[in-house]
Amino acid sequence: MLTAIVFILILGVLIFVHEFGHFVTARRNGIKADEFGFGFPPRMFGIVKSDKTGKYRFVPGNKEVRSKNTIYSINWIPLGGFVRIKGEGGEDKEDADSFAGKPAWPRIKVLAAGVFMNFILAWLLIAIVFMIGAPEQVDNANGDPSAKIQISEVAPNSPASAMGLQVGDEILKNGTLNTVTDIQNYINAHKGQEIVLPVKRGSQILNLKGVPRTDAPAGEGVLGIGLAQTVIVKYSFFPAIWRGLTTMLDLLLAMIIALYGILASLVMGRGVGADVAGPVGIAVLTKQVTTLGLVYVLQFAALLSINLGIINILPIPALDGGRIMFILIEKIKGSPVTQKTEQTIHSIGFFILILLMILITLRDVTKFFIK
Repeated sequence: MLTAIVFILILGVLIFVHEFGHFVTARRNGIKADEFGFGFPPRMFGIVKSDKTGKYRFVPGNKEVRSKNTIYSINWIPLGGFVRIKGEGGEDKEDADSFAGKPAWPRIKVLAAGVFMNFILAWLLIAIVFMIGAPEQVDNANGDPSAKIQISEVAPNSPASAMGLQVGDEILKNGTLNTVTDIQNYINAHKGQEIVLPVKRGSQILNLKGVPRTDAPAGEGVLGIGLAQTVIVKYSFFPAIWRGLTTMLDLLLAMIIALYGILASLVMGRGVGADVAGPVGIAVLTKQVTTLGLVYVLQFAALLSINLGIINILPIPALDGGRIMFILIEKIKGSPVTQKTEQTIHSIGFFILILLMILITLRDVTKFFIK
């Protein structure tokens, strides 16, 4: 239940912030927003400012409202939000407050604003993590009693994966295992033999059993884990804000490079790779980070927010980047692509995205639930 709540909250906040970016930017550029809603329809209720009195009035259910003002609604499906912008489908071109009637630059700003807000959200989440206190890798803890030995990487299809070790797990010190070197020596001394690692995961204490390999692939080690010595480091407000920004930009660049690698693999017919996850995979990862605590949940949400922003800005039909692409084509050729043609291309793009999501979901189900 907790995992489901956290999963819904994370996705809800990411989507709501994205749509809020579209909404605010549209309003600032003189474009009417017919409705801005929390959650997805059907509508539970809403409020709208009266055209005559200027006072807000209650709107029950899905009652149709004709107003020059925005309806602010609460909807039954509690996942994110949405904004209905006047003229976003190409209609009402003659109206001054229509999206379709605006020049190219204001339209591009409105479409890009959701992506920008996702990056801003990631920045703020990471800054909050630095203010709360986040684990940072150190080479020498200088006898700091708060220093932990944590798992920084788990190789797929390795003994570590089979025994249930997860990134973020803390290997508990027990008098014999006190340093990264101690643990590495212990593992290497028991190749082909069962070992027990005492692990702390959130509030749980686990004794996980596994058998290190006698031979291992290059770069993995016999158990298939990466280890890091970490200490909790906190920053005051302004250093945390600055470090949050630089960290967000580093992650953004790393994800763009990773995405390039995935696209290159697709073009060369090598598939999408094991690291691409759909809703099921994200839900499983949410369960894992939830057991580790608030800091890990916030970090995970920041990563998802950056991912959402990157994917949405790609020049793919049906996404924000695809719609920006059509505006740029309009500027280059001096006239817009016909509304029918653009809608057809967006529909095809949406169908392909849904099909891809189904395929990734089926792969996630097979990976996580079918052994």
